[in-house]
Amino acid sequence: MNKILWVDDEIDLLKPHVMFLTSKGYEVDTCNNGYDAVEMVSSEAYDLVILDEMMPGMTGLETLPLIKNTHPSLPVIMVTKSEEENIMDKAIGSKIADYIIKPVNPNQVLLSIKKNLHSKQLVTEQTTADYRAEFGRIASQQMAATTFSDWCALYRKIVGWEIELSESTDKSIREVLSYQKNEANQEFSKFVKRNYFNWINQRAAEEEIPVMSHTVMRRRIFPEVDSATHTTLLLIDNMRYDQWRTIEPMLRGYFDIATDDFYCAILPTATQYARNALFAGLMPLAIDRLMPDKWLNDNEDGGKNMYEEEFLQRLITQSGKKYKMSFDKLVRPEAGRRLLDNMQHVYDADFSVIIYNFLDILSHARTETDIIRELTDDEASFRSLTRSWFEHSELYTLLKLLAEHGHRVIITSDHGTIRVDNPVRVTGDKETSSNIRYKTGRNLAYNPREVYEVTRPEDVQLPSGRLTSSYIFAYNRDFLVYNNDANRFIRYYKNTFQHGGISMEEMIVPFAVLKPKKR
Repeated sequence: MNKILWVDDEIDLLKPHVMFLTSKGYEVDTCNNGYDAVEMVSSEAYDLVILDEMMPGMTGLETLPLIKNTHPSLPVIMVTKSEEENIMDKAIGSKIADYIIKPVNPNQVLLSIKKNLHSKQLVTEQTTADYRAEFGRIASQQMAATTFSDWCALYRKIVGWEIELSESTDKSIREVLSYQKNEANQEFSKFVKRNYFNWINQRAAEEEIPVMSHTVMRRRIFPEVDSATHTTLLLIDNMRYDQWRTIEPMLRGYFDIATDDFYCAILPTATQYARNALFAGLMPLAIDRLMPDKWLNDNEDGGKNMYEEEFLQRLITQSGKKYKMSFDKLVRPEAGRRLLDNMQHVYDADFSVIIYNFLDILSHARTETDIIRELTDDEASFRSLTRSWFEHSELYTLLKLLAEHGHRVIITSDHGTIRVDNPVRVTGDKETSSNIRYKTGRNLAYNPREVYEVTRPEDVQLPSGRLTSSYIFAYNRDFLVYNNDANRFIRYYKNTFQHGGISMEEMIVPFAVLKPKKR
């Protein structure tokens, strides 16, 4: 039962109103002056205060800050006879929750109380009802999805409902949505398996082949650079669409969102493959053949993304562009601080590229650090942590500076991540790669019905490393484990965020174009 304090110097005349609220299930205490109100709030736990603005002795406007000093989050509804602007300015400046004009109507009071005490509950109840009505339409949309664009539209809708329902108190409806998303991912995996070879080898109709990692620079990014004076590409490693949706509202005060779209990450959905392909404008097999000294296979020691700037410069030259370019890769927080102190080369460039690795670090930290696991025990809390990080990050400051300097900004990623929970057993020799969403090696043993297998890597434009090497990719929320010490491995990796395989979260990559607001 919610407990309310009603403060009014004519409280005896309001007894019918108090009885009305009591009949609606509220416990109501009363007093007739500000002094008693401050004392009662200090000694009792109230959920809301109704405060008369004009009282003898200490007015409501004088009482309000005394209440807020000790209970800043306690909602206060101001009751006033006057609509004078200066009185309302004072009250609103003191953070009232609402105000009511006398004479007071009981239903008006009840509505204000519901708005301030139960709005979250009412919203979640309505949201739950809306999703129940939408469930069938989402299922029909999934059955009708035949193109990558169809799957993008479905994924956008599912993520929207995930965010809408994240604060719902109805656990069962969140479980239904989780089931529906899991089912969609199973069908998306089959869709990719049917079409991936044709996409990569251009065996499908042109309109059916999505923009992919190795074509996004020429097809999406260069046209934006050509149409603006200064463009910054911000690539946030490991960023999923739901994480983009989490930070996007914070940017609307500085940018207009001109494009909110997607492209398709290549397989494996891992930085070594997808990001090199993005900057080179080439599939990994072509990079390996044209620049063998700049490609390392999974089982070779050394940095796998050492030549991104060189790849991009080569692509710019081959495309006949003459951009003045800057390139910054920020792997640690101190690198972000250093860039903020030395931004002039970014401002001066026609095309500036900034790679920001924090979300990749956060994903790995969640796997390796118990406290991060506890802070992000579900998707909603992982999004919340993403937002908290972004709000206090150098990246947010950087984006505001770019808006001030009139830069168009492209925000995207190289791939996303998925929470894995279903182990799939494989075996391989000591040369087998270590990633748990995909494996490459010579002697892999597995159930071919449980993975997407590529026995001839060149068929999907991947380097083989060894003549007999093959690739396998995990579907949906699966992760690949060896039989040796499998139980310990499963305990360690279950419910962690991983990438490299086939899922909507990993392959459907957000692509947004932000235009600075005119000042």
